[in-house]
Amino acid sequence: MIAPEYQRPKGTRDVIAPESWQFEAMRRLALDLAARYGYDPIETPIFEQSPVFLRVGESTDIVQHESYRFVDVGGDDLTLRPEGTAAVARAYVQLGLATAPQPVRLCYFGPMFRRERPAAGRYRQHTQFGVECYGSEAPEADAEVILLAMQVVDAAGLKDPQVRLNSLGCAVCRPRYREALIAYYTDRRSELCDDCQVRLNQNPLRLLDCKVDVGIRQQAPDIQDYWCDGCRTHFDRLTGILAASGRHVTRDKHLVRGLDYYTRTVFEVGHPSLGDQVALFGGGRYDGLTASLGGPSVPAVGFGMGIERLLSALPQALATPEPRRVYCAHLPGFAERAFLLAEALRRQGIAAEADILNRSLKAQLKDAGRRASVAVIVGGQEWDQGQVVVKDLAAGRQITVDRTELLTYLAADGEEQEDSRNT
Repeated sequence: MIAPEYQRPKGTRDVIAPESWQFEAMRRLALDLAARYGYDPIETPIFEQSPVFLRVGESTDIVQHESYRFVDVGGDDLTLRPEGTAAVARAYVQLGLATAPQPVRLCYFGPMFRRERPAAGRYRQHTQFGVECYGSEAPEADAEVILLAMQVVDAAGLKDPQVRLNSLGCAVCRPRYREALIAYYTDRRSELCDDCQVRLNQNPLRLLDCKVDVGIRQQAPDIQDYWCDGCRTHFDRLTGILAASGRHVTRDKHLVRGLDYYTRTVFEVGHPSLGDQVALFGGGRYDGLTASLGGPSVPAVGFGMGIERLLSALPQALATPEPRRVYCAHLPGFAERAFLLAEALRRQGIAAEADILNRSLKAQLKDAGRRASVAVIVGGQEWDQGQVVVKDLAAGRQITVDRTELLTYLAADGEEQEDSRNT
């Protein structure tokens, strides 16, 4: 048993096969679909200067209580990225992408870090797929990222996801709503939980997100009664586009999301299997986020999708590549020949393994049954005659094949097995 001081940190985990292949399948699926919509991958550092996150979310739980913030040996104040949007916004500004042809469509797939209370599908290091679309304030941009997100969910095999949508207004209309909300909750201050006592002063919209004071929020003012004409038109056009595309959405007047930078559109995607209070993922519009980082004010919209939670909700595992593994076993004295044969097969595109523990042929074939679909036995009189024995480990049958024809045989047999799996 490993000593406690050497164990993995709380809220993290080691991912090995076959689950690790599920993450790879999800990555390929998500990035392939993003490319179909015109999104290019971006890789940002997993840590940023702390002000990148403080500037865009200082009053949020993620920044206040959950960030992994540290000062390195050089005195730099750094934070492991808790989410992807602020990091990509920083890159957009620093790389001068505002001068590139707009819109700029970017996507990412990688680890995020939050010191949350560990729970099912929630880890302190988790994986997110996200997209960010810069340069368009049109509702079509909002629709594009929502539809891309739903394409990913569909392709992963999750049926009947639920899309909740709201608009947080803009700089024109939100201040009036904020005042009304503060007035409503101030009259009920004594009834609020400790967190909401703080939110009332720091970020009143987060009052609507509270899971404790649910009864109080039911009678709170509805932001749609305060929308300006521009926000109402934007929301109506967005819902119309989504309806025309065949996507049913539900407006949730309490949906605000947990970060400070959202404007107008916010959305979350859930599923009945997770319960009413658990979202698979979400996103929204964050016009002007780039300006808070020292760049020009650019309209933008995107989402971040937690991969662990999505995978846990799938009714069945994703299809993963099944490389045809050939195990090159050997008789005594032929270990090097078997090793070199496996290497030759790999160079021709066939997944192959060879014994590197100097085991008996019986032990090798037992190991092959756990790792491969075909065993090639090197040695004996067959080898002297320019042949090898090929054993189908599933069917238990074997044939003798000329070494010069082995590659052709394995490739053809592999295609035949692939066809049988697809029928």
